[in-house]
Amino acid sequence: MALMRFDPFRELDRLAEQAMPRGAARGLPMEALRRGDEFDVFLDIPGVKDDDVDVMVENNVVSIRARRMPQRREGDEVIVDERVYGEFTRQLFLGENLDPGGLAADVADGVLTLRIPVREASKPRRIQLGSGAASESGGTETASASASGQPDAAPIA
Repeated sequence: MALMRFDPFRELDRLAEQAMPRGAARGLPMEALRRGDEFDVFLDIPGVKDDDVDVMVENNVVSIRARRMPQRREGDEVIVDERVYGEFTRQLFLGENLDPGGLAADVADGVLTLRIPVREASKPRRIQLGSGAASESGGTETASASASGQPDAAPIA
């Protein structure tokens, strides 16, 4: 007598995978975070060869496409096949504060890493006090402090 383990949730997954046609687009699990002056995005692509990964940037949209094919060859007898094959896709919409021109991509250990720099204009910067900002009327009036340390009253226009 053979002992068989039955997992009802795995059976539901199997049925859902069978209902989805082969080659249908599937998502890629992702983690995104900000590290200093760049955004780092990590996407899981286990078992995908580097040549089967495409990263495209158009305007402020990054499109990722990865393909994984079965390992079987002609004449192989399939005993168990629970892996998901086909094409996996994901699109990321970049905010105006990111620089898609500086995007870098790398694959290691089944993880696609995207590094997207923050635009210079969007980086935090210190504003020097007394930078010479003029009032709306075009003058350069400044409030002065009296001997008591209280600012003099300025007229309200």
